[in-house]
Amino acid sequence: MPIYNYKAITRTGVIVKNKVESGSRQNLIKSLKSSDLLPISIEQVSYRSNKSQKKQKRNVTDIQEIMKNVNTTQLGSRGKTLTTKEKVNLYFAKTEKITQRDLVVFTQNFYLLKKANFNNIHALDTIIKSTENVSFKGILEDILAGVEAGENMYTTMEYYENVFPFIYVNMIKVGELSGSLTNSLEQAVKYLDETEALNKKIRSILIPNIAQFALLLVMLVAGTLFAIPAIQGVFDELGTEEELPGITLWFADFLNNAMIYWYIPTLIIIAIVAGVLFYVNTPKGKYNFHYFKYKMPIFGELIFALDFSRFLKGMLLNMKNGMRIQDSIEVSKNVVKNYVMLSIIETSINNILIGSSWIEPFEQSGLAKPMITEMLKIGMQTDLTEMMEKLVEYMEIDIDNIMTKIMKALPQVVYAIVGAVLIFFVLVVLVPCVQVYMGNFLFSAYGV
Repeated sequence: MPIYNYKAITRTGVIVKNKVESGSRQNLIKSLKSSDLLPISIEQVSYRSNKSQKKQKRNVTDIQEIMKNVNTTQLGSRGKTLTTKEKVNLYFAKTEKITQRDLVVFTQNFYLLKKANFNNIHALDTIIKSTENVSFKGILEDILAGVEAGENMYTTMEYYENVFPFIYVNMIKVGELSGSLTNSLEQAVKYLDETEALNKKIRSILIPNIAQFALLLVMLVAGTLFAIPAIQGVFDELGTEEELPGITLWFADFLNNAMIYWYIPTLIIIAIVAGVLFYVNTPKGKYNFHYFKYKMPIFGELIFALDFSRFLKGMLLNMKNGMRIQDSIEVSKNVVKNYVMLSIIETSINNILIGSSWIEPFEQSGLAKPMITEMLKIGMQTDLTEMMEKLVEYMEIDIDNIMTKIMKALPQVVYAIVGAVLIFFVLVVLVPCVQVYMGNFLFSAYGV
């Protein structure tokens, strides 16, 4: 069972801290509130398997015992002292990270068990027994406790938003609400695999070039701060009339002033970042930012295609399970987080209510390709479910084509930026160094 560190406050204002074992975070919260304790923070620190439940660790108290003796609970630094072994175990339990790989393996295993007609409780219990990551094991145990209590899995997953991506949770939500969890899990596996593949491709391009860019910047700044003053000192000592290039002198003055008045650009940058964050967190700012994400160079078309594809897949899944168009749109909109897409979907639902076309808002947005809207229109006149299956296949091909174009365009953009910095480095640092190497300044120094 999971083990938690909790901090709570009594009605008299006394802070209570302790480490307890509980079936789930939700059960612990209920137990605390039933004992007139208001939870402040609850942190899962480790997980205890069923085999070790009989042996009580001396620093772990049963939750029921805690509730009975709440007034005598040790507070603050007066609590029980941890042994060295317990400190080490606690440290590794806290620092064990849940990786993308853990999530992929869980989803794949859960999908296979569901295909084998396991129910959710049996499937989760089977996966928990084979999960090695202590932190992830505790989260799965929490999800299992919720399912056993009659809740849907996605309700507990929403609490762990740092582990389960928003889109992932909503895929599970669509599957549970529509009664087709197996298909949703299949889509989730594909989504995770595609996301990881895309991230690997982007990292393979960006990381080497960003490293080159950073190295060039370091060489540029270091060369300007150390090499250029040394060259200028040689010129001054010999009394030559030769001068360093104008761009070199300008950049050296710029760095010197930046070092002296460092607080001015720092305050300007902080003010700009704070202003942008404040604006983005307003409703209008967030909408405009999300619209920019759809229209941004290179990645905008891909972001919209992915969001629209996920929405159509969810809608298709619901319609196959007998939902009406309006209900399938209403449920499927949960897989989308972009405000622009959500506003289009809401307009589409309103159109259905007033008897207009639900496809029209997507067509008028200017974001969806004519091919997509035309296929939906034909589907409304023939068989929408069959046409949407073909549309989903088309969009997958379209997404692959967009990614191929990005993989071709992205290196060119990065190479252009790195090349510009390299040229600037040559003009600012290398040209003066070549001047010294050639020794032409010696002629003017000796009046030749």
